[in-house]
Amino acid sequence: MIKKKNEQGFALVLSLVLMLAMSLMGGALIVISASDHQSNNKSDEYQQTFYVAETALLEGEKYLLNQFLGPWNISSHKRDVTKKNLPSNQTSNFNGQMTKKNYKTSNKFYFNTSNYCFKSFPEIPNDFKVVAAESWNFGDVIRDSFNNNASKTEKDEAERLKGYYYEYFVTRIGSAPFKGSGQSIKKKSGDTGNNGMAYRIFGCGIKAEKHQFSVQKQKHEVTNKTKRMIVALESVIVLPK
Repeated sequence: MIKKKNEQGFALVLSLVLMLAMSLMGGALIVISASDHQSNNKSDEYQQTFYVAETALLEGEKYLLNQFLGPWNISSHKRDVTKKNLPSNQTSNFNGQMTKKNYKTSNKFYFNTSNYCFKSFPEIPNDFKVVAAESWNFGDVIRDSFNNNASKTEKDEAERLKGYYYEYFVTRIGSAPFKGSGQSIKKKSGDTGNNGMAYRIFGCGIKAEKHQFSVQKQKHEVTNKTKRMIVALESVIVLPK
């Protein structure tokens, strides 16, 4: 059977067109899949940072309760009730610098959190004063909570979480009505209103991520660039006088 001249090479052209179409579809699927994967990673990182920010608020509340009930003595396993108080604000204005509690600048995971948390609350006035301001490495807190039987998986997870920090600072607002019930905080009377002292707690979860990237100057260099994610929360707690 003799083929027509206008049909010569048609199968080859059709194959090339189909191959091109399939390549484009495959490339599009790869791009979409990678984008979804990156989006899921960012969502997970945000969720983790949010949980760390909640930890900051809880630790700020715990700091106030420890002051109110009396500092906990680790040796005697008792509270020093002679030192219980309603803490006052410091005399100097707060510039956003936190006290590093469980890490040092020499630690290999160190990330300079600067005053990122403080700047996350733009409504704060210039003459702002605080009771306390602390910065903690979340991974080291998790690691220190392990017992001697911690598994490798738990240790690896704590190592990963060293990329997260929680920070809080507390300011004394002033007198406020207090009304409560239950036995967690003892009061001098029943469930009727009492005078109290109000405190505002500002808490942040901070994720630090370092990666390598190339920059072109006089020579081709590889330097560090830091991405960060911050979630800022706040709450108010009223303690009885």
